[in-house]
Amino acid sequence: MPKAEETVLQIDLKALKHNYTHLRSKLKDNTKFMAVVKAFGYGSDAVEIAKYLQDLNTDYFAVAYASEGVELRKAGITAPILVLHPIPSNFKTIIENCLEPNLYNAKVLNEFIEMASAENQKDYPVHVKFNTGLNRLGFWENDVDYVVSKLKATNAVKVVSLFSHLAASEDLNEKEFTDSQIKSFKTIAENFINAIGYKPMLHICNTSGILNYPEAHFNMVRSGIGLYGFGNSDKENKHLKPIAVLKTIISQIHKIEKGESVGYNRAFISDGFYKTATLPIGHADGIGRQYGNGKGYVIINGKEAPIIGNVCMDMIMVNITDIDCKEGDEVIIFNDNTTAEALASKANTISYELITSVSQRVKREFI
Repeated sequence: MPKAEETVLQIDLKALKHNYTHLRSKLKDNTKFMAVVKAFGYGSDAVEIAKYLQDLNTDYFAVAYASEGVELRKAGITAPILVLHPIPSNFKTIIENCLEPNLYNAKVLNEFIEMASAENQKDYPVHVKFNTGLNRLGFWENDVDYVVSKLKATNAVKVVSLFSHLAASEDLNEKEFTDSQIKSFKTIAENFINAIGYKPMLHICNTSGILNYPEAHFNMVRSGIGLYGFGNSDKENKHLKPIAVLKTIISQIHKIEKGESVGYNRAFISDGFYKTATLPIGHADGIGRQYGNGKGYVIINGKEAPIIGNVCMDMIMVNITDIDCKEGDEVIIFNDNTTAEALASKANTISYELITSVSQRVKREFI
């Protein structure tokens, strides 16, 4: 990839294609693929990611909120878009932009039916979510009759899918729990289909579900983190390629004598001679304060440079005492060798948090 001349997130679309192709290879030919592009495409760029995946014939997209779906529509995305967490105040916007809401409780179900009826809709596509153990969003198994009664009483909406969400599909120590979720979902789906009289699509698998539970692929699967290069295990990571490289440069080099401090609150006090490099990236760019004081590191000329002191809003300082480098040299925050997952683990967090935290003020480059 090109050398950095400023703080930049470089996004490799060939890596994205590789990940998509690998995940799709796990599916039967008639199983649909839903690409999850919420949170700015997991911190990359939702519009460019969606455009590229639409050209690869992705069947569906998923976003968290209506505003994310509107942005995709404005950019020319024509594929169906599921809004995973719709809010009633956005229902009219959802209809105006041909987005498809997840109906997850009685309030949302009734208010969307009311809005769709007021907008003279017929068979407007909706998705119904059932909770099978994550305990976040979704109707319960004993709500099936209630949901079906409401749907049968209107022709304004029609269910295009039933779905649920696995809580621990990446953890094979929780296989018994995951199997119980899948079994519960099958029972819910059977009861729902028998009551409603037609067959919506079924989907429960996320990325780790795709990889670990092929028997639960049903009619469609959803993938988020896998598309961006992470398989939630060392075994699966070998088959995927992180699509994003976060880079910056050295702005200034300092020589620090014994007893001198570095950064806010004098969090680092030198016990001898040090050289430090100041980098133009900070917690406003996604490198949280938890990476400070030696927990996090960057790569300069192939060597690890630990973060010294507290992370600032726009800058971090790193220890380059034993590294041959100069002002203007490129610095790697994460790439496909020193991954976001590896860096995140140093701060006791996960790759999802780090990559989705990359600020929108960081320049994006597409390779």
